[in-house]
Amino acid sequence: MTIRRFSLAGFAITLFAATPFMTGSALGETLQDALNAAYQNNPQLEVQRQSAAIAQEQLSQARSQRRPTVNLSGSYGYESVDSNRPFSTASGSVGDRAVSSAQLEAVLPIYTGGRIKAGIHQAEAGILTANAQLDSASQDLILQVVTAYVDVRRDRDTVLIRQNSVRLLEEQVRAAKDRFDVGEVTRTDVAQSEARLEGSIAALAGAEAGLQSAQANYVFLVGLEPGLLISPPPAPLLPEDFDSALAIAVTSNPDINAALFNERVAAAGVKSAYSALKPTVSIVGTAGRQETYDNNFRDTSVAATARATIPLYQGGLVTSQVRAAKLRHAQARLQTIAIQRQVRAQVAQSWFSNIAAQRSIQASHRQVEAAEIAYEGAQEELAVGVRTTLDVLDQEQQLLEANLNLIQSQRDAYVAAHQLLRSMGALGANDIGLLPAN
Repeated sequence: MTIRRFSLAGFAITLFAATPFMTGSALGETLQDALNAAYQNNPQLEVQRQSAAIAQEQLSQARSQRRPTVNLSGSYGYESVDSNRPFSTASGSVGDRAVSSAQLEAVLPIYTGGRIKAGIHQAEAGILTANAQLDSASQDLILQVVTAYVDVRRDRDTVLIRQNSVRLLEEQVRAAKDRFDVGEVTRTDVAQSEARLEGSIAALAGAEAGLQSAQANYVFLVGLEPGLLISPPPAPLLPEDFDSALAIAVTSNPDINAALFNERVAAAGVKSAYSALKPTVSIVGTAGRQETYDNNFRDTSVAATARATIPLYQGGLVTSQVRAAKLRHAQARLQTIAIQRQVRAQVAQSWFSNIAAQRSIQASHRQVEAAEIAYEGAQEELAVGVRTTLDVLDQEQQLLEANLNLIQSQRDAYVAAHQLLRSMGALGANDIGLLPAN
């Protein structure tokens, strides 16, 4: 009787193997390739770019309020004049005639109660807000792509481990049946092997489903199907201590900056609302001409006036708008406080998650080494009758779990490091050197 054996010992863990970071596509896709493709194809990031461009146009619109406006209007038509006056005027004053007129008006604002100035400040703060939001969206995309990249690699390795486990258990079932046929083991041993095999097949199906989900998320973010994904570069360097990371996050996190800039927008909105209670002054220049075609009468006029408007009563509309603007300002301030607290919590969570994952990697390496030795020993002892089939199956399961724990810990540490950088606002394309400087 010949007993063939497969082993999980020494299974290659490839998620973060010590492979040089290759930038070319001949040997596969790199993390930089994925990020570049996401920057070109991701519609969510393009939405934020458009929002930043809209904010820039709003500044141009606000500045235009300082400049004069010039309008030209004209009309042409017929009029019919009939009169029962006893003494008629000129003979052409009664009857049908063609009439045309043209008027040119120019208005230059002199004083608007601070409305224009507040509008410009509001637009300038709006640009800063939009740019901070674009930075936030960019860093979110980088984190999502990094996570999707290592998730696909992790799930592919998981599938390989599960497939190897199925092959191993299939051989163990065959071996158990052979030994049962010669009376070396009982039917229980065969049933135990068969049960483990069916469980491993079910686990493989789950791993394959997880891989399909990870690949679908990768396509959603990057816009391309994942090919052969090269081992990613080492995680960027992190601050030496938690306090340093937190200090950087408070000043550099784009979400905090966007909230602070949004406070400026709301503060300028209060001033703009107050301006509706103040008088406005403008200079108005007009030039007009009217012509009657039946007798060639022409009337021309030129005028320059100063126009002042003083609001007296608006039914409570403006005062309500002022109160609403103040509430929006208070709301923006509270939103800033909430985001600052959220960022502090994110920094703490990612900092300690990274520490835990690094420790887990070290422990998982030791666990894999010990499980390999225990598994090989159990196989040898089974061959001489010292161990039972269940003992070997248990050792095989421990080795399987050790391998899976290792690749999960490697993934968690890599993602946690990038999550920390994102919380600090240091995951920009130029910050981590994954994309060329713009």
